[in-house]
Amino acid sequence: MVSSLVADGTTVLLTTQYLEEADRLADHIAVINHGRVIAEGTAAELKQSAGTERIDVVMRDAADLTAAAGVLERASGPGSRAEQDPQNLRVSIAAPEGHRLLVRVLSELDARALPVDEASLRRPTLDDVFLRLTGHAAAAAPETQAPTRSAPEKVGVSA
Repeated sequence: MVSSLVADGTTVLLTTQYLEEADRLADHIAVINHGRVIAEGTAAELKQSAGTERIDVVMRDAADLTAAAGVLERASGPGSRAEQDPQNLRVSIAAPEGHRLLVRVLSELDARALPVDEASLRRPTLDDVFLRLTGHAAAAAPETQAPTRSAPEKVGVSA
């Protein structure tokens, strides 16, 4: 419905907690954290500001997450820090070398007999942008978390 309104020339102000929705629907996005605009631009501009591609690795066993994070950090070099998501068995790290780093990581995980369910190289998302700007992840979707007054806000503006 929003897309069709915009296609007909209507300007729509959309506020949303769903960053994927803002990415899909908005021509211009303002990121708001605790009531203040902290960044704005197109989705592509904001994602470019988040930096490099990322490697995401989903492990088969939660017990292997810490070891996998160590492999990603060593392969990436000094100062690199892997992010762990135990709920989804995922480890993620910035990949300035793109596919070359992914090949090294997979080779090292295999050499250490750490079973991987999925591995991917991806461009930054608006969630990555929000995390980089605020130092914390965006609020969970309403189905998984009750809204609170202090929850971070995101705003998408479509013209």
